[in-house]
Amino acid sequence: MSSSPFLNFIRSELRLRGYSLKTEKSYLYWIKYFIRYHQLKHPTNMGPEEVRDFLSFLAVEKNVAINTQKVALNALAFLYNKLLDQPLGNLGFQHAKQGRRLPIVLSPPEIQKIFFNLNERDHLIFSLLYGSGLRISECLRIRIQDINLEQGSLAVRCSKGNKDRTTILSRKLAESISNQKNYALKIQQKDNSKGYGPSLPFALGKKYPNAFRQFSWMFLFPSVSICPHPLTGELCRHHLHETVPRKALKKAVYAANILEKRVNCHTFRHSFATHLLMAGRDIRTVQELLGHNDVSTTQIYTHVIGQHFAGTDSPIDQLL
Repeated sequence: MSSSPFLNFIRSELRLRGYSLKTEKSYLYWIKYFIRYHQLKHPTNMGPEEVRDFLSFLAVEKNVAINTQKVALNALAFLYNKLLDQPLGNLGFQHAKQGRRLPIVLSPPEIQKIFFNLNERDHLIFSLLYGSGLRISECLRIRIQDINLEQGSLAVRCSKGNKDRTTILSRKLAESISNQKNYALKIQQKDNSKGYGPSLPFALGKKYPNAFRQFSWMFLFPSVSICPHPLTGELCRHHLHETVPRKALKKAVYAANILEKRVNCHTFRHSFATHLLMAGRDIRTVQELLGHNDVSTTQIYTHVIGQHFAGTDSPIDQLL
């Protein structure tokens, strides 16, 4: 908790309205930044002019990305429109339109080279990113109960937009998943003997006091250390932090000598969608597996593989 009653009020309102912890941290960051920029003036004594000045400062002086500007604006809009009841109205501030960016996609041989340079745990993580089209946060939040190898399916909980979905799960990963489950079980048994277990969503621990002893709630990729729960303060074991696989990936890409492409965790999700479309899968199916609201978001991958100009030859081909 903060020493500022005002910030604690904002935090409590965000939690009351069901915002995610990630959104909570982001909104509080930008609201604090806004207050500091205006020499610690209280937001109730400021308004649209100060907000517009702050957004211009971010765009001109800090040269932040368009999406960063949007997040800052959303945080301040929440503060004024929903909490302080001081609607900002029309700020006269318009973001520059962000052009379409084609995602980076790896070829199957490149993916195999990267996998070869990963240890067993990290190999499984990136196999799930590529084999099931997961975001890295979705992968690390997998609990034992979300895995169904018999049906070849994986439940993705509280994804982007606070939505659940089901995606495919390769049965070729059965042995790796089994080994990782055994590792997670040993950690849980050790934790249970000390009176704690995996972090639980919402107030589930109060409703079911012994839920932390159920293996179904254990994370597939548990953290190496325990920590206080961000809401209750109770000791628990969260899932592996996102920086761990990211560091492993950086080393693996360097070892695989893939220097021409900028590879990150999301690249495997892009590769999943692109390779499915190249194999002739229906774009609606890919949309459902990725969890996109609009098929137009999924259509970006048709540009990656050139389906939008399929059958069109370059005019220079007529000269050669």
